[in-house]
Amino acid sequence: MTNVKDNTPLVLGTEKIGKLLMQYAIPAIIAMTASSLYNMVDSIFIGHGVGPLAIAGLAITFPLMNLAAAFGSLVGVGASTLVAIKLGQKDKESAIHILGNVVMLNGIIGLVFMTLALMFLDPILLFFGASADTLPYAREYMQVILGGNLVTHIYMGLNEVLRASGYPRKAMTATLMAVIVNCVLDALFIFGFGWGIRGAALATIAAQVIALGWVLYHFLDKRSFLHFERGIFGLKRHLVGGMLAIGLSPFLMNLCACFVVILINRSLKMHGGDLAIGAYGIVNRVVFLFLMIVMGFNQGMQPIAGYNFGARQFDRLVQVLKYTIFCGVTVTTIGFLVGQLFPRSIVYLFATDAELVRVAVEGLRIVLMFFPVVGFQMVTSSFFQSIGMAKKAIFLSLTRQLLFLIPSLLVLPHYFGTQGVWMSMPVADAIATVVAAFMLSWQLKQLKKF
Repeated sequence: MTNVKDNTPLVLGTEKIGKLLMQYAIPAIIAMTASSLYNMVDSIFIGHGVGPLAIAGLAITFPLMNLAAAFGSLVGVGASTLVAIKLGQKDKESAIHILGNVVMLNGIIGLVFMTLALMFLDPILLFFGASADTLPYAREYMQVILGGNLVTHIYMGLNEVLRASGYPRKAMTATLMAVIVNCVLDALFIFGFGWGIRGAALATIAAQVIALGWVLYHFLDKRSFLHFERGIFGLKRHLVGGMLAIGLSPFLMNLCACFVVILINRSLKMHGGDLAIGAYGIVNRVVFLFLMIVMGFNQGMQPIAGYNFGARQFDRLVQVLKYTIFCGVTVTTIGFLVGQLFPRSIVYLFATDAELVRVAVEGLRIVLMFFPVVGFQMVTSSFFQSIGMAKKAIFLSLTRQLLFLIPSLLVLPHYFGTQGVWMSMPVADAIATVVAAFMLSWQLKQLKKF
């Protein structure tokens, strides 16, 4: 039987902040890193088992996968934050109804997204930058991924609630389970059965089905702090509205990421061809690994910040923010150093084609130019989201991608070609961090008035 004392969220208001952050963040970091790793494993197996054009085809699918993730985070992240706030307010009944609403809302969104995307898949991929050579690879991969979209959405949403309701280790276990199964099946399907890029996609969906089964088993157990009950699956307007309002920030961030990747792919296709797109696919996977670690710290911060904000314990709120900023900046600084000192060794993990390696190494070094400050910007945006300040979180989510990165992508490549595409990213990072610093400073002054 689960030890309620260890897992109930009530300790969020009393336990030492440093201990709490590690308790919640480490499982989230392991889970997020593992999630990133199984995306990387897909790329590595595809790069070595199928070829460089398949890597480019996989990169073409990033915008569509970002769009799917955007809808997943709209519900999942919003629900997890709202659960933490409701529990901080001692409103367990609302938290249980949020659980039921997550299943229904993600089910509806997952089915609609899958249907529409499959109906118009080829035109979408061509718009995203696919060529005659890369379209078959992108199509094969996304047909399978979209076929399992309902499973993906429900799994993502429930795993977020699992973490926020006091079971970060179980949430971590679900993700690790998916990673291990995915890695084993990748090798079997690609090299054993010769199923190519479609095999990588099948491995991903099969792994998520197993992980979803684990999460469902937890919520069906009446001993769990939050669990399925009759009458909780009917959509409630005020809960759905609260989830969507809070989840709008990561949704818009992922939506912008979708448009940004489209611009990057189309620009790279114009200035560098299919191999340049493949190089971006490699760079994106490497950068994403470090960003996911920071997101793990953010996920660890969210229930602590949400609970203490709901309980009006602002000194603890500021304390967890400072801890998380330090951890986030440390991670992105390590990423900067690794990318600058060992770029060729990293790229060789994905591919051995000489031209692809050359372009990817150049891109990695430029993209990571101002990477240390990214940790601060990410934590600040997540902080506003964690305390339910949706509009500020949305604004910060949009600053880097919509206000700064997209204009840079429209201007710099005209003067610097492929290098201009790479340069756009660190330029946007630097400017967005300055904006985040001003907003956070102002908000902390407001909290001191309470």
